[in-house]
Amino acid sequence: MYLPQRQFRRIVSKFNDRTQNWSFSHWNHLLVLIFGRLLECGTLRELTDITTAHAKRSNQLGFGNSAVVRSTLSKANMLREPRLFEEFAFYMVSLAQRRRITKEFELHGRFYAVDSTTIDLCMSVFRWALFRSTKSGIKVHTQIDIITEIPVFYRITNAKVHDSKAMDWIEYESNACYIFDRGYFDLARLFRIHLCGAFFVIREKGNPEFEFLDGEDMLDGEDGVLLDQTIRFTGKRNAGNYPAVLRRIVYYAADLGRSFVYYTNNFYLAAKDIALLYRYRWQVELFFKWIKQHLRVKRFWGDSENAVRIQIHVAIITYCLVAIIEHDLKLERPVFEVMRILGSSLLVKDDLLELFRQRQDDMVDSGQLELNFNC
Repeated sequence: MYLPQRQFRRIVSKFNDRTQNWSFSHWNHLLVLIFGRLLECGTLRELTDITTAHAKRSNQLGFGNSAVVRSTLSKANMLREPRLFEEFAFYMVSLAQRRRITKEFELHGRFYAVDSTTIDLCMSVFRWALFRSTKSGIKVHTQIDIITEIPVFYRITNAKVHDSKAMDWIEYESNACYIFDRGYFDLARLFRIHLCGAFFVIREKGNPEFEFLDGEDMLDGEDGVLLDQTIRFTGKRNAGNYPAVLRRIVYYAADLGRSFVYYTNNFYLAAKDIALLYRYRWQVELFFKWIKQHLRVKRFWGDSENAVRIQIHVAIITYCLVAIIEHDLKLERPVFEVMRILGSSLLVKDDLLELFRQRQDDMVDSGQLELNFNC
């Protein structure tokens, strides 16, 4: 009821996948990988050991009519088309975003945090992802919807690809606001965002030369805002790359005991709200932490590029699935907390709402949960 099987099958039919006639179907494959993600299995052997131990329930769990053996799952990860998992991941992203868009937020509008994370890989095993002379790695570039906490865009690249390159892949929405770390401080690309009618907030990188045009040169520090200025870059290169005026805000974070400098083309929001938006970048950091730790993506279930890409796509699918469950059941809990409870409650039948209700009443839940994926 939460995972749209019909849509997945439509996507599979679009690709001429040579494994389409296998008895271990693409749907079986997807459910096994989601099962492994929820259980936080560290290796392929660990996952198949668990599925084999519960072979009598393999069909009931959606894994097929027989036990899932390691050789079959390994071949599926190596040979199957990762683009179909990617397309389904983006479908789940759009579904989760639509479901959770009703969530209240302090500010009115659309706000996105953009960042990337690098996953180091062993060079002797993952030579296809060569990063430096002594190591391999991949990078996951992500755009998070701050309101819904859903990754609306992501792309997997070699770790060599610079963060600012991802700015060219985003389809900017008019009047939406995009929050970047200073690793994305590329004025020519930022100016293109401005020309699209969108807004951005970015941390200062270096000490670019500018002239003060207007605004309050020094504030009393109320709400942590020290400066709120209208400026224009004066350096030849910077002025050429960004010829329009900008807003420069200096904010003191009392809890961190340090100041931050932000640039934005948004002259409508209060300075303290601009600082608040940048603070919401923590959501993308939490997402990366969840991807690398809670989903154990740092330990892959295969060495091929196909296997790595499929595992990351399924991680995104799992995240969106849990986000939809949290929303539809009105659990009012962080996605990460729901993930932990579901991960420990997969193998024995129990009512899903009762599982969380017991937790709310501080009762010790000894039961397990079986999710219904089919619809």
